[in-house]
Amino acid sequence: MVFKRRDRRSPLQVLWELIWPRGGWARAFHYVKHRVRRLPDSPERIARGIGAGVFASFTPFYGIHFVIAAALARLINGNILAGLSGTFFGNPLTYVPIGVISLQTGHFILGTHFEEGSEHGLMGKFASAAGDLKNNSVAFFTGQEADWQGLKIFYDEVFYPYMIGGIIPGLVAAVICYYLSLPLIRTYQLRRRAKIKAKFQAIKKKAGAALPNPQKPG
Repeated sequence: MVFKRRDRRSPLQVLWELIWPRGGWARAFHYVKHRVRRLPDSPERIARGIGAGVFASFTPFYGIHFVIAAALARLINGNILAGLSGTFFGNPLTYVPIGVISLQTGHFILGTHFEEGSEHGLMGKFASAAGDLKNNSVAFFTGQEADWQGLKIFYDEVFYPYMIGGIIPGLVAAVICYYLSLPLIRTYQLRRRAKIKAKFQAIKKKAGAALPNPQKPG
C-alpha cells in the first residue's frame, strides 16, 4: 500500500508513544494549540468546546473521553472539534494528579476514606476488580459461583468517589481554561483576518498596477 508505514512499530513502541509521543508532549501540545486556533468558528464556541474537553478529562470513563467531550460540547453549544482537542488536558503526565485530586475530593464529599496499604492500595483494588471480571467471565461459562467483592470494593472506594469528586475540580479547570483560551483565540483570529486582508489588498494592488492604462483621446 502507498500510505503504509515503512518502519513497522512493535507493540512496545506503540505503547510508549501513547505515553511519550514522538517529538515530546511540548510539540504535541503546540500542534493541538495550532489546530484549535485555526478552527472556523467563533472564539466563544471554541473556548466552550475546550472547557468541555477539559471537564471530560476529570471523569473516570477512560477510553470514551472523546464521546463525553463531544456530548458536553454539543450540550453547551461549543465546538465539538475543540472539545475533542480539549481532552488533551488529560494525558499520562496529568492523569495521576487528576486522579488524586478527584479521589480525595470525592471521599471528602461522601464522608468516606480511601483505605491504603499493600493489600488495599489503589493498584490492589484495580487488580482485584480486574480479577473479578476475569474469573466471573469464566464462571459464566463453567457454572461456578461468581464473586463480585473485589469489583464492589473498587466501585465503592475508587470509581464512584472519582466520579463524584471529579465534578468540582473539573468545573474549576474547565472555567479557567475557557477564560484563558477565549482572549487568545479572539486575538489570533483578529490577527489572522488582518493578515489575510492585507495580503488580499496587496494582490489587488499588484493586479491593478499590471493593467495597461487606457490612452486618453486626443
